Amino acid sequence: MPSKLYSIATNTCPKCNVGDFFKTNNPYDLKNFDKTNSYCAYCGESFLREPGFYIGAMYVSYALTVAMTVTAFVGFVLIFDFKIEYVLGGLILAIILFLPVLFRTARIIWINIFVKYSPEKGVAAREKKSTDNAS
Repeated sequence: MPSKLYSIATNTCPKCNVGDFFKTNNPYDLKNFDKTNSYCAYCGESFLREPGFYIGAMYVSYALTVAMTVTAFVGFVLIFDFKIEYVLGGLILAIILFLPVLFRTARIIWINIFVKYSPEKGVAAREKKSTDNAS
């Protein structure tokens, strides 16, 4: 079921939903967690837009972090009645631990805003991938 949500969830090309967006699938490979492929290996979509393109992903990352923090704060403090000091300490730790995941998620969301999924490219890319895997 190709879509923008599928591309975001699987870190795949927004154009064909087949090729890998990042060089490594592990967000905690700290030497390479921020490295993107230059283009999709299956449909040829360029992931390197103009200089400064991914600066906009900072706003997405900020929104994701705020949403995570507010949700956790409201859940733990107002609903479960935890002490604020413990919740804030846990949230700071969680933000630090989730930083690579939030960074990557923000980037893939940002490029999905600007690149439209192409069913034709998706079908061709899946066929190419299946022949590559058969070899």
